[in-house]
Parts: sequence; structure tokens; C-alpha cells
Amino acid sequence: MALFEKVAVLGFGTMGSGIAQVVAQSGRTVVVLESEQSRLEAGLAAVEAFLATGVARGKVTEEQKAAVRGRISGTTDLADLADADLVIEAVTERKDIKASVLAQVADVVRPEAVITTNTSAIPVSELATHVTGGSRFAGLHFFNPAPLMRVIEIVRGLSTDADVIARLEAFVGDLGKDPVVVKDRPGFLVNRLFMPYINDVVQAFDDELASAEDIDTAIKLGLGYKMGPLELLDLIGLDVHEHATRGAYEATLDPVFAPPPLLQTMVAAGMRGAKNGRGFRTEQNA
Repeated sequence: MALFEKVAVLGFGTMGSGIAQVVAQSGRTVVVLESEQSRLEAGLAAVEAFLATGVARGKVTEEQKAAVRGRISGTTDLADLADADLVIEAVTERKDIKASVLAQVADVVRPEAVITTNTSAIPVSELATHVTGGSRFAGLHFFNPAPLMRVIEIVRGLSTDADVIARLEAFVGDLGKDPVVVKDRPGFLVNRLFMPYINDVVQAFDDELASAEDIDTAIKLGLGYKMGPLELLDLIGLDVHEHATRGAYEATLDPVFAPPPLLQTMVAAGMRGAKNGRGFRTEQNA
């Protein structure tokens, strides 16, 4: 019997659809909760498109694609999550929204069900206060795109039970991913190191040390990275990074986390990167 046979995913956006696909590929049943039917349809379409690309590249067979798709169902009714063994929350990166959704779901699922959040910046221990039975709550931070990125951070909150962490480690390994257990600190591990780096890159661009293209080329060829930092920032979303860095700065008052003025201005002007074609590596901002 597989660990966490039925998994509930809250939210079917970019991260939610990727997480649902990864879990379904492991042979588990996945039910996704969304607020509207149209959002469910969009999420399913995203999974279909990702799998279709895999088929075109010879990474996935048509049979595998159909099997994965068949294990994923969507709902707008909280009651359909009642028998879930594991919950993975992946809704909008806003504390109030996450807290509200988690509180509602915690009252529906069984007391022994493990509940996790995919937040990249909000303190896990704080979100745990909104979950009945906070010792069963932890962070389970996937990276974008979830089907391709191997590492998953397991964030241990102040009240998280040790057995929950051990079970999540086994679960992540069963997904074919690599678990890294980290403390509940601003940015956790990867983003704690990543955010100051990206902030420095944005400031270097604003100081006109080099063009956006040359900065990306220098980092890729000079440090052996697969993607340049400004390409990556566009992919992540300027708004997402700005929100995360602002949260880390407010929590620590460490200036390395403070979002650079240029980034704040671009976000205020509606530039969100690849999501709307307006970022550092686009014609609109050439």
C-alpha cells in the first residue's frame, strides 16, 4: 500500500497543476479543489498540455498520459476531500487566503490526515495556528515547474511532529524527487540564498553594468547555470519575487532581502514577467 494513497491539492494554478501531475504520475489518486469550475478546466488543460509535450518529446507514452490524466479529478466541494490522506495547499501566495482555506480543509479531512503548504515565503509555524491539530502540519515546497524540478523542501514548523516529517520524506522519495528538510525561517533554504542573489542582479542591471542579455549570458557561461537570473526571474514572475522578498525583509529587517527599487517600480507598472510578456527579457522592456 502506497504512503498517502489519496492526495488533495488545493488550487489548480501553475503550481497546483504541476503538483497534481507529479503526484498522479506516482500512481496516486489526486483530487483538486478550486473555487470555480473554469479554474478546474484551466488546470486540467495545463496538465494535458504538459503531458502532450512529454509525448511529443518521447518522454511519455500516450498510455501513460491517459493514466495520469485519469487519476486526477477536480471539485469545488470541500466535502470531496474528506477521505484524503494528504493535503497539499497551493493557492495564491497570500497569508489571509491560505489561512482561510487551510482552516476550512482541516475541519473536513480526518484528524490523522497530514496537511501541508507549498508556500515559498510565509512562515509555516504561523499558518499552523489556523489548522486544527497543528502537529500534523508542515511545509512541502515544490519548485516551478514541479514535474521537472527534483528538489522539494520539507519545512519543519515549531510544532510539526517528527513522524510527519519522516513520512513526508518517504513520500517525496516515492515521487522520484529529492527531499531536503529545513527549518521554518524566512525563505526557508533555497529562497533564503536565492532572493539576495536575484536582488543583486536586478540592481546590477539598474546600475547599467551590462544588458539583461549579457548578464544572463555571463552567469550561464561563467557559473555554469542552466538559466540566466533575469530569464529565471521572468519565469518565476516579477510580482512573485517582489512579494517574497518584501515578506522576508519585513520578517528579518535584513537589507539583503529588500526588493530593489527598479523591481518595485516594474511590478507597480504591471510587469509580471512571462505571465504577461512584460519583464526583463522582453521587447517591451528592451
